[in-house]
Amino acid sequence: MKIAMIGSGYVGLVSGACFADFGHDVVCVDKDASKIERLLDGVMPIYEPGLDELVARNVQAGRLRFTTELAEGVAGADAIFIAVGTPSRRGDGHADLTYVHAAAKEIGEALTGYAVVVTKSTVPVGTGDEVERIIREAAPQAQFGVVSNPEFLREGAAIDDFKRPDRIVIGSEDDRATEVMRQVYRPLYLNAAPILVTRRRTAELIKYAGNAFLATKITFINEIADLCEKVGADVKDVSRGIGLDNRIGSKFLHAGPGYGGSCFPKDTLALLKTSQDYDAPQRIVEAVVAVNDTRKRAMGRKIIAAMGGDVRGKTVAVLGLTFKPNTDDMRDSPAIAVIQTLQDAGATVKAYDPEGVEQAKKVLDNVDYCDGPYSAIEGADALAIVTEWDEFRALDLARVKSLLASPVLVDLRNIYIPDEVRAAGFDYTSIGR
Repeated sequence: MKIAMIGSGYVGLVSGACFADFGHDVVCVDKDASKIERLLDGVMPIYEPGLDELVARNVQAGRLRFTTELAEGVAGADAIFIAVGTPSRRGDGHADLTYVHAAAKEIGEALTGYAVVVTKSTVPVGTGDEVERIIREAAPQAQFGVVSNPEFLREGAAIDDFKRPDRIVIGSEDDRATEVMRQVYRPLYLNAAPILVTRRRTAELIKYAGNAFLATKITFINEIADLCEKVGADVKDVSRGIGLDNRIGSKFLHAGPGYGGSCFPKDTLALLKTSQDYDAPQRIVEAVVAVNDTRKRAMGRKIIAAMGGDVRGKTVAVLGLTFKPNTDDMRDSPAIAVIQTLQDAGATVKAYDPEGVEQAKKVLDNVDYCDGPYSAIEGADALAIVTEWDEFRALDLARVKSLLASPVLVDLRNIYIPDEVRAAGFDYTSIGR
C-alpha cells in the first residue's frame, strides 16, 4: 500500500515509521522545513525509545521518505492519514482544528484518484463530516472516503503499542473505505489484533471516552490516597486489592501527583466542550478535570509541609520533570505546578531529568538544571521525586543522605519502601501511605 502521513510529529512519525516497517511505502509530510531537514539527517524531533533506529532502517530500505510537499506525498496514495496537532484552543478549551481543516483542503486539491482520507489526529465528534465537506468543496469530482482511525499510543511505549495494539478502531461510512483500511492493517493479522469497525462519529468518541475513563481512574486513586493518609491505610495495598478484581483491573491505579501529557488534559477538556455543545453534561469528567488541576499545586504544598512549612531561602532538589518516564514531553507535567509552587513560596529549585531538560527550559524559569541526580541533590534541603524514571528507583541512599543538607525525601511516585528509607535515616513522605 502507498501511504501518505500528513504531519510528522509524535503520532505521524511513529505511525509512519511503523507502517513502513510493515512493508508499506510511506511518505511523511510536514510544513516545518527544518523538521524535515533534521529527519532527513536522521535527527528525531521527539524522544521515543527505539524510534531513531526504526526510522533509519526504513529510510535505508527505501520504504520511508520525508517531504514538505503535500501534493507529492498524496499523489497515488491509497490512504492519506491526517496526523496534525489538535491543541486546546485558547479561551474555551475546544480542540483547535485549524491544522486538520487546512490539511483536508490541501488534500482535496491534490487528490489524483480514489484514496481514503483518515483522521488519525484526536478530533471531536463530527470532525470527519467536516473533513469530508471540505474535501468535497475543494474537489467536487474527486473519489474518496473519509475514515476515523484514532491512535492509542502511550508515550514511551508507542512503537510496541502500534505493532501490538489492544484494538484497531475504524470508523467508516462505506465498505470500500473499510476494505482499504483492512488492507493497511493486514500485517497485524498474525498478531490477532481485533479490528472494531463502527460509524465514524462512534470512532471519534471512543478515543475521548477512553482517555476520560483512564484519567478518571488516575484521579480516583489519587483521592483514595488522600483518604488513606487520613485513616492510616496504604494506597498501594488498596490499589492492588481493587485492581485484582478483573472488572476493575490494575492499570492506571498508581497514586501520584496527577496526570499530565499531551492527551489527557486536552482530551478531557475537549470532551467537556463537546458535551456542553450537545447539552449532555459529563459531571464525572468535570470533577476529574477540577481535582487534577488542584492536585498538582497541592503536591508542591506537600513538599513544603515535609520541610517544616517554610521553604523561603531553602533549596529543593527535584528529580523528574517530564509528565512520565521515557519521553521528553513536558506538556501539562505535574512538575511544572510543583516547581512553581515551591518558587512562589521562596524556594530555590535544582532539577534533573534524563531527557526533559531542554523542553523544561521552555516552560520553567529560574531553575538550576543539573547534569545528574546527585549534582541536583548536593547541598539541597530536601529531595523530591516527581517522575519515576528507572534511574531514580535505586539511588544510593547513603550517598543521598550525605549530600543533602537535611535528610528529607518526598516521594511523589511511591517508588521506595517507607521502612527501608526511614531506616536509612530519612524523614520520608510519600503518597497515601
